[in-house]
Amino acid sequence: VAVITGAASGIGLALAHGCAQAGMRLVLADIEPGALERARAHFEQQGTPVLARRTDVCSADQVQALADAAFERFGAAHLLCNNAGVASPAQQLAAWEVPLSDWHWILDVNLLGVVHGLRAFVPRMLAQGEEGHVVNTASIAGLVAGSGPYHASKHGVVCLSEGLYLDLRRRNARISASVLCPGHIRTAIVDAERNRPDVPDDWSDRLRQEGLAHADAFRKLLERGYPPEYVATAVLEAVRADRFYIVPAQEGQVQRMRERMQQILELRNPAH
Repeated sequence: VAVITGAASGIGLALAHGCAQAGMRLVLADIEPGALERARAHFEQQGTPVLARRTDVCSADQVQALADAAFERFGAAHLLCNNAGVASPAQQLAAWEVPLSDWHWILDVNLLGVVHGLRAFVPRMLAQGEEGHVVNTASIAGLVAGSGPYHASKHGVVCLSEGLYLDLRRRNARISASVLCPGHIRTAIVDAERNRPDVPDDWSDRLRQEGLAHADAFRKLLERGYPPEYVATAVLEAVRADRFYIVPAQEGQVQRMRERMQQILELRNPAH
């Protein structure tokens, strides 16, 4: 049984296809009801047992309800993909310029959404006594420098996942963990505000214009990125091999990661 949040599009939907092809049953969660229903109908038509449930990962209660429904339907969970994530047009701004509403929304989804998934599913996965795996979706942004909420949230997911992996090892658990840090991928994350619960009221006209211009440029960059299926293949291969770091990123981004790690080792100032 594979549980996937953010499952109705992008990397999440590609993961669902990969898991279905591997013969797994699916628990699909997403905040976008129309896209979620289309995914459910597709997999049912293909003969894959599927449970689809609209879930806002910002809500601990909704994620707990997702776990209740998953175990009631299938009796187990073996692969947990905490994949839901958002970005804002303001992510190119300096930390002090980003509206507070963006800090709350992005951290709630990207970081606390993972925390809610772990709290709802990992105890039950441990109790069932079967082999399993947790994959938390971070980003290459979690391995390079950046001061905005997107980078901060993804650094948090990397740190949380590293600790989770060690916690499970110390307990000799039959489940393991990985962190996914993709680079530029052809997804609609730049349009994540379509699912934002409230229109922010702390955006100035200037910031909105600058943010939308950045979003257009970033959208064009993502259009040249890897397809989501490339990421899904990397994830499933890493799960089978019990490999922790999954970094399907472009070489330029990997080089930025190497430079940051080297700076840390050499106790140097961050590169300009």
